[in-house]
Amino acid sequence: MPRKVRGQRADYVFFDQLPTRWMDNDQYGHMNNVIHYSLIDTAVTNWQIQQGLFDESGAGIRFIVVESGCIYHAEAGYPDLIHAGLRVGHIGNSSWKYEVGLFRNAESKAFAEGYFAQVLVDATTGRPSALHGTFRSNLEALLITSG
Repeated sequence: MPRKVRGQRADYVFFDQLPTRWMDNDQYGHMNNVIHYSLIDTAVTNWQIQQGLFDESGAGIRFIVVESGCIYHAEAGYPDLIHAGLRVGHIGNSSWKYEVGLFRNAESKAFAEGYFAQVLVDATTGRPSALHGTFRSNLEALLITSG
């Protein structure tokens, strides 16, 4: 299977810094794969909170993850400082796809790149809701047009 070319910092729009912890390392001294997913989820959630989009109560709307994945290019581990680059690869009627590049310290190439697709769901009905207004505008600000 052909390998994806490692992403560069310039490929991403928004960045969040996330420190690693000693417990993130596995018995081989590098970051356990479940930590990659945790970093990706944290970076996306931090962006949603900073934009005022995250409803912590879950009473009005919910963001449901419907698909996720990660490609591992290189190792990382404690005590690295991770720079998580965020972009949006696709926006649909009620769904969108976040793409996140994870970068070690000052490195310019991603050591891992992950994604997850979410659907906007009405908390009362459990049905998908159309993206609109501020929410759609914020996603569009992260939308990539090539690559």
